[in-house]
Amino acid sequence: MLRSLLLALLFAQSPLHAQFPAPTAAQRTWHDTEFYLFCHFGPNTFTNIEWGHGTEPEDVFNPTRLDCDQWCRIARQAGARGIVITAKHHDGFCLWPSKYSTHTVRESQWRAGKGDVLRELSEACRRHGLKFGVYLSPWDRNHPQYGTSEYNDVYVNTLTELMTQYGELFEFWWDGANGEGPNGKKQEYNFRQFEQTAARLQPNAVIFSDIGPGCRWVGNERGVIESETNWCTLDTAGFRRGAGSPPMDTLNQGNFNGKNWIPAECDVSIRPGWFYHAEEDDKVKSPDQLWDIYLQSVGRGANLILNVPPDRQGRFAPQDSVTLIGFGEKLRSAFENNVAEKKKCYMEGISETKTPQLTDGNRNTGSGFSMQQGVVVDLKKKQPFNAVLLREQIAEGQRIASFKVEVLEKNGWREVARSATIGARKVLRFPTVKARKLRITVLAAKASPILSEIEVYQF
Repeated sequence: MLRSLLLALLFAQSPLHAQFPAPTAAQRTWHDTEFYLFCHFGPNTFTNIEWGHGTEPEDVFNPTRLDCDQWCRIARQAGARGIVITAKHHDGFCLWPSKYSTHTVRESQWRAGKGDVLRELSEACRRHGLKFGVYLSPWDRNHPQYGTSEYNDVYVNTLTELMTQYGELFEFWWDGANGEGPNGKKQEYNFRQFEQTAARLQPNAVIFSDIGPGCRWVGNERGVIESETNWCTLDTAGFRRGAGSPPMDTLNQGNFNGKNWIPAECDVSIRPGWFYHAEEDDKVKSPDQLWDIYLQSVGRGANLILNVPPDRQGRFAPQDSVTLIGFGEKLRSAFENNVAEKKKCYMEGISETKTPQLTDGNRNTGSGFSMQQGVVVDLKKKQPFNAVLLREQIAEGQRIASFKVEVLEKNGWREVARSATIGARKVLRFPTVKARKLRITVLAAKASPILSEIEVYQF
């Protein structure tokens, strides 16, 4: 009791419309995307290594049955809303016939040198209603100009090809790798130039890296937020991508008073490796494992990007496909029956204040309240549930630092769970209870809390 009082005093109440860092329209759309696939594909698929050397002959790339529609069908069945592909990994091999490289699909035997993986995947994504994104490694172990000032212009030119030839991108991916090129030199990347080019050509593409600017790496490759705390704000001054990134715990939890809205994205592979290796066919994660990862990523306010590497035929392997379909069924089943939808919802006080917008099924509506008020949902009758899904109205910033969930019993309200931040969403599980009413009470917040949705489930 004393701790809760101290927390409440620590977070002084500010006006309902206090100014905090908030997502752009593109970032809000990105938050709603929630879960999508990553596809590591290229020469490494055929050489059975993770990081290529850039010396592999182009003919090694030859997917005999490439079927991007199959990728998209499985992605949809898994509940994913987009696909990001490694257009060029560190080996420098381009999955499209770039004019600025001689290490591309054009020089391979695949499709008699007339193929373009990005064309086939981007068109398949559009046919299946999926978003399309690309990863373009700045490191290039093949290009002869890597390690010179001219290479930055080469990179901008390849970036321009990707951003003008394949339709709208929802995400663009940078990692921090920066090794030596074929001349033994490392490159000084002109990320400012890269960012300006991307912002001009694809203003709605959210850029991923250690420091954003669109979204941040979560600090691990297990795909999880490691605690209940996840602030979508981050301070980037003095940090850079790669070796100079913020500390891992900061990337995982964000900064409480961060100046920039740079939310976390959790990356993990369905297999031990990121590229396809036949010897890992019996090491594919199970649907239950993916569900646990989902709850610790999407369920803690981050986005989840799950790597599914196509095999040497150019298809998702049967083992991966079975797991993805099973996970999709689990995901749909878990969230198909929101018992709070359209139910009576009100704020406690001297008189009840109805807040139907919190249970209307529309995450774009919301209601503000004070920390002294509990928000009650009346389910009309006693029924079992063991999870709540809460959303903040993030257009007004992220405010809530901690909250608790209670159920009404004969002897009054009983706490069943508490947690830290909410942000874009928080899925909080607890032992199954049977009750008619539940109450959400904010224990600490930066300013007057604004929720957009309360959902209740029995998983």
